[in-house]
Amino acid sequence: MNKILKTGLIAGLLIAVLVFIGGCLPQAAEGEEGGGSIWPMILFLVVIFGLFYFVMIRPQRRRQKEHQTMTQELQRGDRVVTAGGIYGTIESLSEDSVVIKVESGQTLRVARGSVAARREK
Repeated sequence: MNKILKTGLIAGLLIAVLVFIGGCLPQAAEGEEGGGSIWPMILFLVVIFGLFYFVMIRPQRRRQKEHQTMTQELQRGDRVVTAGGIYGTIESLSEDSVVIKVESGQTLRVARGSVAARREK
């Protein structure tokens, strides 16, 4: 939460600076053709895209990569939690699925990608 707050404050500050800079640029005189320059608008859009990339896209890609490596490193005997909230121990693995044993002794076959996290032993 603290990281999100800091990022939001930085984004707001950057937007305020861009708006201030855009307001300080000289405007066209009454008799002249053409409004102002388009460069402040382009700069504003580039900064907004950059913020979206660093705040949303990049962290999501990092989480996806971490999840992918975690699912590839699963081994028999690992204690896991599925995306549905089921706790269990891995009994067997295949290329696209995992068989987990739950507390009652039953086994469940789930998709390998639905394993959300590994629990500490």
